[in-house]
Amino acid sequence: MEPHYHINLFWSDEDACWIADVPDLKPCSAHGSSRAEALANVNDAIEGWLEAAAEKDLPIPAPRYRPAIYATT
Repeated sequence: MEPHYHINLFWSDEDACWIADVPDLKPCSAHGSSRAEALANVNDAIEGWLEAAAEKDLPIPAPRYRPAIYATT
């Protein structure tokens, strides 16, 4: 089963584009001129990150990150 990693998606005035980053996979991020493009690009980046880690026999972190408002106690 494909892991489901949290994706932060936000507009960057400084870069004038949408940024998507994956906190559990440092550094894994992408950008795009639209939200949809940034999400498509970050999904490609996640796939590449996981493939590279597997090829190098590096540990692949479990999806864990959740913003504080969704965290359980």
